[in-house]
Amino acid sequence: MKKFLLTFSAVAALALMPLQPAVAQGSDSIVVGVDVDAGTLDPRLARDTTAYRTNDLIYSGLVHLTPNLEAVPDLAESWESPDPKTFIFTLREGLTFSDGTPLTADDVVFTYETMIDPDFNSPIRTLYTPISKIEKVDDRTVKFSLSEPYAPLLSYLDIGIVPKTLVEAGRDIAAEPIGAGPMKFVEWNRGAEIVLEANPGYWAGAPKIKNVTLKLIPDNSARAQAFEAGDLNVIQSPLSPQDINRLAADDRYGNVIIPGLAVTYLNFNTKDPLLADPKMRQAFAMLVDQATIVNDIYQGADAIANAAILPSSWAYSADINQPAFDIEGAKAKFAELGWTDSNGDGVLDKDGAPLKVTIATHSEDPNRIQALEYIQALFTQAGVDAQTQISDWPSFSTGYVLKGEHQIALLGWVNIVDPDRLLFAQLTTGGGRNWGGYSNAKVDELLQAGRSSLDPAARTAAYRAAATTIAEEVPYYIISYQGYQMFYDKDIPVTVEATPRGNLRGLIGLKTN
Repeated sequence: MKKFLLTFSAVAALALMPLQPAVAQGSDSIVVGVDVDAGTLDPRLARDTTAYRTNDLIYSGLVHLTPNLEAVPDLAESWESPDPKTFIFTLREGLTFSDGTPLTADDVVFTYETMIDPDFNSPIRTLYTPISKIEKVDDRTVKFSLSEPYAPLLSYLDIGIVPKTLVEAGRDIAAEPIGAGPMKFVEWNRGAEIVLEANPGYWAGAPKIKNVTLKLIPDNSARAQAFEAGDLNVIQSPLSPQDINRLAADDRYGNVIIPGLAVTYLNFNTKDPLLADPKMRQAFAMLVDQATIVNDIYQGADAIANAAILPSSWAYSADINQPAFDIEGAKAKFAELGWTDSNGDGVLDKDGAPLKVTIATHSEDPNRIQALEYIQALFTQAGVDAQTQISDWPSFSTGYVLKGEHQIALLGWVNIVDPDRLLFAQLTTGGGRNWGGYSNAKVDELLQAGRSSLDPAARTAAYRAAATTIAEEVPYYIISYQGYQMFYDKDIPVTVEATPRGNLRGLIGLKTN
């Protein structure tokens, strides 16, 4: 069983371009430009890319995911699966957190028990709900018992292990983290930078890079300019297309440009009375000109999406298709639902009320703002009174979309290492990330089958069937499959290895297992 799951995890990235390392020479410190500040440095509560990527350096999980998405040993030196519902992990000898305190099975049990506790309210709880029990066998052995077979499990066990004793004693690891990863926390200047240094106690030895600073520069083009000015050593997605093209043509810099593990999409609030009918969502989706957004606004850095499964996934099918761009078709569908321009003022109305909708996104990504404004123009052309709402990422995400206060929101999902990661928590009834309130009993059943089956063919069939219904009912409209781009200073004194997840371990010169 272990061999099957390892292989199955790796299959997800077979369509990705091979990552060619490049050797560089230079200093032992790097500065990485990031687009948003971390919300928390507690890995159990992380919601944003900066938090994910910083926590991947500060903490270590039982496993680590390679660029090809294969689960390999990290804190666990080995594991076995005596039956489909049991996993037993053996920790490495002599593990410690970065403050020198021992890391044992107690810390592993504590980390996962808190994440599956509903009262803890972890945003990634749904990834671990099939875990029915975590037991300490001895100081170096942990047993996971599952309520059902769970195919993606190993792909999710890279979550950082936190120190039980310190947390229970009141340490706020969200602000002052202690982990067992290759780097350790130094300071966090909110809204400016996060500073890390090499952890000499990391089980594989201290990385070659001694200092990492993650510097916040929200504007994509400003971040690229800071990189060209020499203020940053590394920048990565999201980047403005014009900057990608310019930097890719400049041989002073190393680059990695590959398909990513992310999507840009519209989240429809299905609990909103205007958007509760799938036909209304279909009509709005038909007003989204994917080709112009992807090819002109994003200048081909992303790819046009056809459904909610990445092309790099083993479950992908080109035969599943969302509504296509068709303004006249959208008008006809609105008319079928009773929305007509009875006043001759260019705005559709029904029962005396105009067809009004608000579409929202966040302010840190100028290309998303441009895409939003273009969508607004198309909505207006079709007779919709479309308003926009643009706010900073914290207000937009946790204060607006997360509360289900939006109508239509333009945003993205990253780190899609398995179809389950994009679909289950987001689109099952009552799912922890189902901000649009979508509910379909058949989709629930299919997504449950997709995560609990260990048969690749059955998983594929389940996800394709679910994606077909999602494409028809449009709780999500996937605009594009994001590309991943990273540019780096060739003076970085390590072999640079990128991952489509955007994590940073491949930049710090770790010894191989």
